[in-house]
Amino acid sequence: MISGLSIQLLNGLAGASTLFLIAVGLSLIFGVTRIVNFAHGSMTMIGLFAAYSFVEWFGVTPIGFFGAVIAATLAVGVLGAIVEMLVLRRVYHAPELFQLLATFAVVLVLGDAALWIWGPEDLLGPKAPGMTGAIEILGRRFPTYDLFLIAVGPLVLGALWLLLHKTRAGVLIRAATQDREMVGALGVNQAWLFTGIFALGSALAALGGALQLPREPANLALDLTTIGDAFVVVVVGGMGSIPGAFLAALLIAEIKAICYGIGTVTILGVPFAFSKLTLVIEFLVMAAVLIWRPWGLLGKPQGAVRGPATYEAPLEPMTAAMRKLMIFGLVVLFAVPLLGSSTQYATVLLIDILIAVLFAASLHFVMGPGGMHSFGHAAYFGLGAYGAALLVKGTGMPMELALALAPLLALAGALLFGWFAVRLSGVYLAMLTLAFAQIVWSIVFQWDDLTGGSNGLVGVWPSERFASKTAYYWLALAVVFAALWALRRVLFSPFGYAMRAGRDSALRAESTGIDVVRIHWFGFAISGLACGLAGALFAFAKGTISPEVIHVSKSIDGLVMVLLGGIQALTGPIVGAAAFTWLQDTIIRATEYWRALLGLVILFLVLVFPQGLAGSVAVVAARLRHAGRGASR
Repeated sequence: MISGLSIQLLNGLAGASTLFLIAVGLSLIFGVTRIVNFAHGSMTMIGLFAAYSFVEWFGVTPIGFFGAVIAATLAVGVLGAIVEMLVLRRVYHAPELFQLLATFAVVLVLGDAALWIWGPEDLLGPKAPGMTGAIEILGRRFPTYDLFLIAVGPLVLGALWLLLHKTRAGVLIRAATQDREMVGALGVNQAWLFTGIFALGSALAALGGALQLPREPANLALDLTTIGDAFVVVVVGGMGSIPGAFLAALLIAEIKAICYGIGTVTILGVPFAFSKLTLVIEFLVMAAVLIWRPWGLLGKPQGAVRGPATYEAPLEPMTAAMRKLMIFGLVVLFAVPLLGSSTQYATVLLIDILIAVLFAASLHFVMGPGGMHSFGHAAYFGLGAYGAALLVKGTGMPMELALALAPLLALAGALLFGWFAVRLSGVYLAMLTLAFAQIVWSIVFQWDDLTGGSNGLVGVWPSERFASKTAYYWLALAVVFAALWALRRVLFSPFGYAMRAGRDSALRAESTGIDVVRIHWFGFAISGLACGLAGALFAFAKGTISPEVIHVSKSIDGLVMVLLGGIQALTGPIVGAAAFTWLQDTIIRATEYWRALLGLVILFLVLVFPQGLAGSVAVVAARLRHAGRGASR
């Protein structure tokens, strides 16, 4: 038992080196540019694919293998520099969340580029020449290559320390981490500094991927899988802290190794499989660390960053013209199914759009007026969907009653998770919401008896009254409209104004007697309730649900919808969700490489409409009104 656990701890050290290589690049990029780079996982994935191709070209020899690793690292470093110059350099002055949206678009483009170059099949590389054997440790055989990996992490850590503390470039990097505006004011070319640090971070991510060539097949799912792990390590260690990233990688890898080594243990007569915790243990660790020490193990406290990046005009009641436009739109939407059988496909698509609109509006409620960035909003969507399915299938409850009660499960989850989350701000709040969402996903994914596990639940259909797509469409239209109206009323209530006041200036709001934490907690709960309603509608619309409705990719979809429409406009989530859902549907049917095309469209919209679609229209309208008033004077 002891020898087996010791081998698992050594395996953990090998995994920690890889985690560190990937996470330290992300930490460097965030420390200097302050960009939460979703494309970092793509660099790891491409590094692994590139190493596979280079090994085939150079040959499976010691020089060929390690030459391939170095070549892949350098090639991806150059790719990172190109991405920074062509994309990110153009959005540095945009709000932070739009920078995140741009990096997500890069993920889509690079993912399909990898699909086009290497195909959809997993590619497993050769063993490292000269390191194919194993040595005996405590009576167990341990791979020689893993011992090599254990040494790589500390070596890279030492090299980075020398770079940062013994070179002029390192001094500039550390200075930019502390105050990048002052570095620019002193005459340092910020553009090239950012390009260099992005290239270095991408190269480190690629090195972490390339070194996995003998241990893990290159596959197209590595981008999102890797970025989740990297975010955890960076946040647990402290954003921008290189020693923190190393400590966090070591901690998380060893805890996962211990859980795997323990296996199944009987506690109070009940068998408990610790090995199942490996799917979620890093997120449990992240949640615990953020609750105990919000800035990470070796990070430094940061000021609150809930305030918007740009000026936002006060909320204004709906004008008479807007009311007429809204009524006209509702009449048109109501009449769509009556236009003939040719509109059946449009009806199904509109159901998806309506559900997406409510999902996005619930997220916008906390991100825009609330100023709380959530990366795990799919948790409440999934709780609503599973709540509806379990009520119907488990208790035989009528669909109408289940639709009304299921969102209460999402409300309970939002109250629980929000109590911890709203005490943080900025990226730490966002990452804690991601941790909670991944915990929910892990429970749903592994609780086979209740949730169906990875297979999900099937046969979740509406009642006979709403069995036809037309009837269900009208139900969804009524429910979504009522929910949007309710959210808008809340925003124009004293509670809504108090929530915005707490976002814009927490200290000033508290000095007037507003309990900012409590207000934001209640706002988080309201958002979860609305999101759960969208999830319940989704369950009955599709007839089947799976853990994918809680996956991080679903949360990212919600972020894209909100940002695409514009976070500073109340119509933003409506426009963004409709545009994103329609684009997905249209592009998927047009080409196999729909993700790349969608990514390019998102990049175009981000660069042309930096305030989002609805936000940019609102800005233009405000300028026209101002110009008209000036002319009348």
